[in-house]
Amino acid sequence: MGERERGTLTVGEASRRSGVPVSALHFYEREGLITAERTAGNQRRYHRTTLRRLAFIRTSQRLGVSLSEIREALDSLPSGRTPTPEDWSALSAGWRERLDARIAALVALRDTLDDCIGCGCLSLASCALNNPEDVLAAHGPGPVRWPSAPPVKASECLPTGCETA
Repeated sequence: MGERERGTLTVGEASRRSGVPVSALHFYEREGLITAERTAGNQRRYHRTTLRRLAFIRTSQRLGVSLSEIREALDSLPSGRTPTPEDWSALSAGWRERLDARIAALVALRDTLDDCIGCGCLSLASCALNNPEDVLAAHGPGPVRWPSAPPVKASECLPTGCETA
C-alpha cells in the first residue's frame, strides 16, 4: 500500500500543506507537539491529522500562547488526539482574557502613539510634556508605560501629558 493510500504525508508535503517550514516541523516533533512515523528508510511520515495539530499550534502562537502552554493543552486531550472544534473552544476560552488584555494594551498604545512612545526618555520633543523632568526614569529603563509598566501617578504628569496606567 502506498504512502498516500495510508493517509500520510512526507515532511515536504506536510510543510507545503500547513505553511510550516520543514525546520519548524522537526522542532515541533522534538518538542513533542507532533509525531511522525518512520519508513524503513528512516523518512518521516506524518498522519494527515497532523495538519490540524499544526493549525492549532500556529494559531495558538499567534495568540501569544507559549509552546509549553500549547504542549500542556495538547497533552490534556484524550490519547493525544487531534483537537476538535469543541476542544479548540474549550482550550482557547482560557486564553481569551490574555488576548483581551493584549488588545486593550494595543488600543492604548495606538491612542497615545502620537503623543509619547512610553519609554520615559527625553529624546522626543513631546516627551517633555508626557514625562516632565524624566519622572518615569524612577520606574526603570525602557518602555515603562507599556505593557507591564507600574502605574504613573497623575501628579507626576502635566495635565496635557501622562495618563495613569
